[in-house]
Amino acid sequence: MQYLISENLFLTLPDEEKPLWHSHEYQVKSGVLFMPGIPGPIQRQDMETVCKAYDKVFHFWQVDKGNNLPLGLPQLMMALPRDGQLYDELAKNAEKQLGISSAKEIGKREYMKGPTLGIHPLANGGGKGLKTELREPECKPADSVPRVFV
Repeated sequence: MQYLISENLFLTLPDEEKPLWHSHEYQVKSGVLFMPGIPGPIQRQDMETVCKAYDKVFHFWQVDKGNNLPLGLPQLMMALPRDGQLYDELAKNAEKQLGISSAKEIGKREYMKGPTLGIHPLANGGGKGLKTELREPECKPADSVPRVFV
Protein backbone atom coordinates (compact mmCIF):
# COMPACT_ATOMS: atom_id res chain seq x y z
CA MET A 1 0.00 0.00 0.00
CA GLN A 2 1.59 3.25 -1.11
CA TYR A 3 0.72 6.91 -0.65
CA LEU A 4 2.52 9.67 -2.55
CA ILE A 5 1.92 13.24 -1.37
CA SER A 6 3.18 16.70 -2.29
CA GLU A 7 5.75 18.56 -0.24
CA ASN A 8 3.06 21.08 0.78
CA LEU A 9 0.83 18.33 2.16
CA PHE A 10 3.79 16.64 3.89
CA LEU A 11 4.57 19.90 5.70
CA THR A 12 1.08 19.90 7.26
CA LEU A 13 1.64 16.50 8.91
CA PRO A 14 2.31 16.40 12.67
CA ASP A 15 6.02 16.06 13.48
CA GLU A 16 5.53 12.58 14.98
CA GLU A 17 4.11 11.42 11.61
CA LYS A 18 6.86 12.83 9.37
CA PRO A 19 9.50 10.13 10.14
CA LEU A 20 7.10 7.53 8.67
CA TRP A 21 7.36 9.20 5.23
CA HIS A 22 10.33 9.15 2.89
CA SER A 23 11.67 11.22 0.03
CA HIS A 24 12.62 9.91 -3.41
CA GLU A 25 15.13 12.52 -4.56
CA TYR A 26 18.13 10.22 -4.18
CA GLN A 27 16.45 7.20 -5.77
CA VAL A 28 15.24 9.22 -8.74
CA LYS A 29 18.45 11.15 -9.43
CA SER A 30 20.70 8.10 -8.89
CA GLY A 31 18.70 6.15 -11.47
CA VAL A 32 17.79 3.28 -9.15
CA LEU A 33 14.07 4.07 -9.17
CA PHE A 34 12.51 3.18 -12.49
CA MET A 35 9.27 2.09 -14.12
CA PRO A 36 9.86 -1.11 -16.10
CA GLY A 37 8.21 -1.12 -19.51
CA ILE A 38 7.58 2.65 -19.59
CA PRO A 39 9.57 4.51 -22.28
CA GLY A 40 12.35 6.70 -20.84
CA PRO A 41 10.96 10.14 -21.78
CA ILE A 42 7.53 9.33 -20.31
CA GLN A 43 9.11 7.74 -17.24
CA ARG A 44 11.28 10.82 -16.64
CA GLN A 45 8.20 13.06 -16.82
CA ASP A 46 6.62 11.09 -13.95
CA MET A 47 9.94 10.96 -12.07
CA GLU A 48 10.03 14.77 -11.98
CA THR A 49 6.90 14.66 -9.81
CA VAL A 50 8.11 11.74 -7.68
CA CYS A 51 11.46 13.47 -7.05
CA LYS A 52 9.68 16.34 -5.25
CA ALA A 53 7.16 14.22 -3.33
CA TYR A 54 7.04 12.23 -0.09
CA ASP A 55 5.87 8.64 0.15
CA LYS A 56 4.61 6.21 2.78
CA VAL A 57 4.66 2.50 1.93
CA PHE A 58 3.64 -0.63 3.76
CA HIS A 59 4.76 -3.96 2.30
CA PHE A 60 2.58 -6.90 3.21
CA TRP A 61 4.89 -9.45 1.66
CA GLN A 62 8.64 -9.38 2.02
CA VAL A 63 9.28 -11.42 -1.13
CA ASP A 64 13.04 -11.24 -0.60
CA LYS A 65 12.61 -13.68 2.30
CA GLY A 66 11.47 -16.37 -0.16
CA ASN A 67 8.10 -17.18 1.42
CA ASN A 68 5.25 -18.43 -0.75
CA LEU A 69 2.73 -16.46 1.32
CA PRO A 70 2.78 -13.02 2.96
CA LEU A 71 4.00 -14.07 6.41
CA GLY A 72 4.61 -11.83 9.39
CA LEU A 73 3.70 -8.23 10.06
CA PRO A 74 3.33 -5.65 7.32
CA GLN A 75 6.44 -3.50 7.30
CA LEU A 76 6.86 0.23 6.89
CA MET A 77 9.37 0.64 4.09
CA MET A 78 11.84 3.46 3.53
CA ALA A 79 13.59 4.60 0.37
CA LEU A 80 17.31 4.73 -0.21
CA PRO A 81 18.35 8.27 0.82
CA ARG A 82 22.10 8.03 -0.01
CA ASP A 83 24.87 5.99 -1.61
CA GLY A 84 26.08 2.73 -0.07
CA GLN A 85 22.69 1.29 0.89
CA LEU A 86 21.90 -0.80 -2.17
CA TYR A 87 23.74 -4.09 -2.60
CA ASP A 88 25.66 -3.93 -5.89
CA GLU A 89 24.75 -7.51 -6.81
CA LEU A 90 21.05 -6.82 -6.25
CA ALA A 91 21.22 -3.70 -8.45
CA LYS A 92 23.11 -5.56 -11.21
CA ASN A 93 20.62 -8.43 -11.19
CA ALA A 94 17.66 -6.02 -11.43
CA GLU A 95 19.30 -4.11 -14.29
CA LYS A 96 20.01 -7.32 -16.18
CA GLN A 97 16.57 -8.82 -15.57
CA LEU A 98 14.72 -5.62 -16.53
CA GLY A 99 17.06 -4.42 -19.27
CA ILE A 100 17.76 -1.03 -17.70
CA SER A 101 20.86 0.97 -16.78
CA SER A 102 20.91 3.18 -13.68
CA ALA A 103 24.20 4.74 -14.83
CA LYS A 104 22.65 5.88 -18.12
CA GLU A 105 19.66 7.41 -16.30
CA ILE A 106 21.79 9.55 -13.97
CA GLY A 107 22.73 12.05 -16.68
CA LYS A 108 19.20 12.16 -18.02
CA ARG A 109 17.82 13.04 -14.57
CA GLU A 110 20.41 15.59 -13.41
CA TYR A 111 18.05 18.48 -14.05
CA MET A 112 15.37 17.10 -11.71
CA LYS A 113 14.76 18.87 -8.42
CA GLY A 114 13.80 17.43 -5.06
CA PRO A 115 11.49 19.12 -2.55
CA THR A 116 11.58 22.93 -2.87
CA LEU A 117 12.63 23.39 0.76
CA GLY A 118 15.05 20.45 0.68
CA ILE A 119 14.42 17.07 2.25
CA HIS A 120 12.78 17.62 5.62
CA PRO A 121 15.03 16.50 8.52
CA LEU A 122 12.25 14.39 10.05
CA ALA A 123 11.56 12.49 6.80
CA ASN A 124 13.27 9.17 6.03
CA GLY A 125 12.84 7.95 9.59
CA GLY A 126 14.46 11.11 10.92
CA GLY A 127 17.79 9.49 9.98
CA LYS A 128 17.09 6.48 12.21
CA GLY A 129 15.80 3.01 11.51
CA LEU A 130 12.16 2.28 12.31
CA LYS A 131 10.64 -1.07 13.12
CA THR A 132 7.02 -2.18 13.03
CA GLU A 133 6.15 -3.97 16.27
CA LEU A 134 3.07 -5.86 17.32
CA ARG A 135 1.95 -5.21 20.86
CA GLU A 136 -0.99 -6.51 22.80
CA PRO A 137 -2.84 -3.82 24.73
CA GLU A 138 -4.36 -4.64 28.07
CA CYS A 139 -8.10 -5.15 27.63
CA LYS A 140 -10.71 -5.69 30.29
CA PRO A 141 -12.37 -9.11 30.17
CA ALA A 142 -15.63 -9.05 28.21
CA ASP A 143 -17.71 -9.86 31.32
CA SER A 144 -16.46 -6.68 33.07
CA VAL A 145 -17.95 -4.43 30.38
CA PRO A 146 -21.67 -3.61 30.66
CA ARG A 147 -23.76 -5.10 27.87
CA VAL A 148 -25.64 -2.65 25.70
CA PHE A 149 -27.73 -5.17 23.78
CA VAL A 150 -30.21 -7.51 25.42
